[in-house]
Amino acid sequence: MAKRWTNDLTHTDVTPQSVYLNRRQIIGGLAGVGLAGALGSSAKAAGDLVPNDWDTITSYNNFYEFGTGKDDPKRFAHKLTTDPWSIKIDGMVDNPGDYALGDILSKMTIEERIYRFRCVEAWSMIVPWNGFELADLLQMAGVKEGAKHVAFETLVRPEEMIGQKRPVLPWPYVEGLRLDEAMHPLTLMATGIYGKTIPNQNGAPIRLVVPWKYGFKSIKSIVRITLTDQEPPTTWNTAIGSEYGFYSNVNPTVDHPRWSQASERVIGGGLFAERQPTLMFNGYEDQVAKLYDGMDLRKNY
Repeated sequence: MAKRWTNDLTHTDVTPQSVYLNRRQIIGGLAGVGLAGALGSSAKAAGDLVPNDWDTITSYNNFYEFGTGKDDPKRFAHKLTTDPWSIKIDGMVDNPGDYALGDILSKMTIEERIYRFRCVEAWSMIVPWNGFELADLLQMAGVKEGAKHVAFETLVRPEEMIGQKRPVLPWPYVEGLRLDEAMHPLTLMATGIYGKTIPNQNGAPIRLVVPWKYGFKSIKSIVRITLTDQEPPTTWNTAIGSEYGFYSNVNPTVDHPRWSQASERVIGGGLFAERQPTLMFNGYEDQVAKLYDGMDLRKNY
């Protein structure tokens, strides 16, 4: 299966692994997304980020399915069983069914993709993912005529994901893409980071990566994919529709109601590093802008 996307980034652009895994610690040390506050031991006086040890990296994370405390993933994510794992593919497909992850992977071409990653909280990084194009999986399932959207669903298993015992968000976590977005060569199903298996707290064993959209669109621990002719509900749009739209494309001209999206803080540059301008579609404008020709991107945020 031929590779259909050419990378413009190299390993010299990659956010260091220790810094990537530590990204939630950095966010947690800030006062909201106003980027106030301090990083304490995570920053030198000169502003250079100091890599944390493994215990710190894995104990300070956000994954609401395991609770809202920063140390909850370390305390509870190990309880998540990721093998065996299957994904139900249903709706408007020719070959619906429950597909074992191992069987899926045996039919896919795994590639490394070095992508920019932009969070809605106005920070960014560059990450080398390992995975396969979502289009290949959808083609395997067979997309029926008339399908217009792809819906995704995260695992619900409160006995292992104890955060789901509280209604912090409506469970299961759900997301969605238009079919043309899902079939785009940039859209990835990731199973690894830095050549290693994705840790449980980062969405093991398989997650979505859509690099021109804000990070929350890249749903974790996927157990269901549904083809439909209707726009599917998405978790953050359902919970706070005035702040989080269905599309959630990275757009420096459309601010979040509570902060600017015009610039971003590069993780790894130190707390006092100069912010950089946010790129339209996170730098992938040449590849994806045509998907939105004629659309009002302020209305369809």
